Amino acid sequence: MTDATEIFSDPSSKKTPSGLRLVSLVVIGELLILSPIVGLLPQMWHIGFIVAGVSMLSAVLLVVVRGIIADHIAQQVVKTMAVFTEQELVPCVIANAQGDILTANPEARTRIRAFPGNRLEQCLKSMFANPPAILLRLQSRAEIYGKAHEEVVTIGSTIPVSVFDVGSGRFCWRFHLDVPGQWDEVSVPVVTEGRNGTLLRVNHAAAHFLGRRPEKLHDVFTSEPREKDNLTEVQTVEGPASAAVYELGRSGIVRDLLILPMAQAEKDGNGTSFADLPVPIMCLSPDGRILEANRLAVKLIGDIEPGETNVDQIMQALGHPILDWLALTAAQEPTMRSEFLRLTRQDKEVFVQVTLARVVNNGQVSLIAVLNDATELKTLEAQFVQGQKMQAVGQLAGGVAHDFNNLLTAISGHCDLLLLRHDQGDPDYGDLVQINQNANRAAALVSQLLAFSRKQTLQPEVLDLRDTISDLIHLLNRLVGEKIRLILSHDPVLKPVRADKRQLEQVLMNLVVNARDAMPDGGEVRIETEVVVLNTPLTRDRATVQPGEYVTVKVIDSGVGIPADKLQKVFEPFYTTKRTGEGTGLGLSTVYGIVKQTGGFIFVDSFQGHGSEFTVYLPVSTHAQQGQAEKLPSANTHSARQGEGVVLLVEDEAPVRAFATRALRLKGYTVLEAGSAEEALRLLEDGALNVDVFVTDVVMPGMDGPTWVRKAKETRPDVHVIFMSGYTEGAFGDSGPEITNSTFLPKPFSLNQLTEAVFQQLN
Repeated sequence: MTDATEIFSDPSSKKTPSGLRLVSLVVIGELLILSPIVGLLPQMWHIGFIVAGVSMLSAVLLVVVRGIIADHIAQQVVKTMAVFTEQELVPCVIANAQGDILTANPEARTRIRAFPGNRLEQCLKSMFANPPAILLRLQSRAEIYGKAHEEVVTIGSTIPVSVFDVGSGRFCWRFHLDVPGQWDEVSVPVVTEGRNGTLLRVNHAAAHFLGRRPEKLHDVFTSEPREKDNLTEVQTVEGPASAAVYELGRSGIVRDLLILPMAQAEKDGNGTSFADLPVPIMCLSPDGRILEANRLAVKLIGDIEPGETNVDQIMQALGHPILDWLALTAAQEPTMRSEFLRLTRQDKEVFVQVTLARVVNNGQVSLIAVLNDATELKTLEAQFVQGQKMQAVGQLAGGVAHDFNNLLTAISGHCDLLLLRHDQGDPDYGDLVQINQNANRAAALVSQLLAFSRKQTLQPEVLDLRDTISDLIHLLNRLVGEKIRLILSHDPVLKPVRADKRQLEQVLMNLVVNARDAMPDGGEVRIETEVVVLNTPLTRDRATVQPGEYVTVKVIDSGVGIPADKLQKVFEPFYTTKRTGEGTGLGLSTVYGIVKQTGGFIFVDSFQGHGSEFTVYLPVSTHAQQGQAEKLPSANTHSARQGEGVVLLVEDEAPVRAFATRALRLKGYTVLEAGSAEEALRLLEDGALNVDVFVTDVVMPGMDGPTWVRKAKETRPDVHVIFMSGYTEGAFGDSGPEITNSTFLPKPFSLNQLTEAVFQQLN
């Protein structure tokens, strides 16, 4: 064994590094200095080891906690990004540094088959020749600069790809996919040139004109287009032909070229070929004057006077002034070559996609505009946006209603408790009644929000609309007043529908009141019912009614009508054409929500000065007439029935829990409280504890109501259950609670409603 002193005394020794020798000498020196207290060393070493262990453990825990926090923050960032990318119209993917997909929006899942857990490079194999190289190149730049962008040239198109670093080794990818074959439906020849003059696309019109599908641009043009008039010779299977060439758009090195045959124009010199081109085309000056328009352009945009009519008089840009766009294009400044514009036609709403090309003739700059009717495309886009907007507003309304119902339950409940201690002669009694009545009014307003969001509680039954309207006609006559005449017209063979009678009455009242307000000088309101059989789908107003049998209810007025630009907004919540203070804007949105939740459809037709017609489609019911559903305790039930038994109350809202506990104890029940489902299950672990009924909220932090009740019923199957929620029974999910001996009590509820519900469950 080598002597340590030999190693340290020999500087040239190879057995121990010089740094270690120095440290060892320092340690030995300290030991010699501390030798007088060597007897205390074992104890000090023991303490030192403990301190060192604790320090190391603390450091490890700190690192672990930091890692957990960083991972949690990264997950939250991914979730937040996923919410934003969900609405993107292009494929968006969030992946880690290794290319594993963490989340993908609907466009990515549909168009590139990107699903969480898959590899991004595998999803891009059908688009790019070498996806790993492209991803590595862009990701490396994103790691350095935070973001990167590249236009990747593929066979047939150029695909812009962008990526940015969202932190923690995660990246958000966006693939701006073009619509494949976007010029295929255009009846004018268009070719797409890529790298080195390769033709990536030749549309049907170009292939027909050329008689073939060439692979190179020089196979099409025998000479370069002249700068003054863009004319050139085009090689067709029938020989050379004159044509004007215009650049429609450019994306990187890829450009779309429009080829206009000019043979007829050269033959007779009168320009008839331009007028008869099979695609709408206009020639514009840089200031927007329409210099010339062919026959199809005039048919699309309406009558114009060449040289006099300005394009901004017949079209409206959707995002910025149209004349600015024309000026930028004429000046060859970077701008969009294609825009969606809306025509200012009075008869109907028409959208056009306008593609501009700059042309120089005899030193004069002009613009060639190729028009494409985009009304159907914009209608589909509007349907999508409207659906997303209505869904988002509905979710917001449902969430607001849930929170308000909890607040109103606490307010009206504690007010009920105060009313029990005050008689009518008490000076405070009137104030308490006012509080109670206004809480009920607020509850009615919240129920309208729930109706719009389609989350209200319905009690459907089979109804004959003739009977329903007859029962309501007296109230409707009082609503419309003396100046308006109400007329009924029923189909003699009207079939039954399945709906909530109370909510259907609300629909009719709201529609009649809306008709009344549209006729300030009086008039006539007609209510018509009819059985309609649809053999094919009915598509209108951004909705599709499937084939089948329907009962229609029409409410027709002869009032002032609704402007065309406001028709699509009448069912939106808080939108109203009335003056401030005359309406909340919730009437028609409530109608919309009730009809949709019932499984029906509602449409509106209106012309200013000629009145409006609202048509409700309700599916014909195939169910037999059923008995009346069990009614929930009424809000004005003055029940004083005492009860006995043990109630386990589970509610995460402390004010609601406090009110419900006091109300049940006043009626003689023994109440056990729990602020969460987990706390309730811990209480039930005591086998000696006897519980007769569970009263539980449905939606709670952690475990929800139905879940914990199922667990509890494994050992206590005979216990009855009352579910309560600020939402509706829809909070259970599509399948419902599926729990025996259970009932549902919607919030807000009164003291008597709660105690009566418990009494009925126990008796």
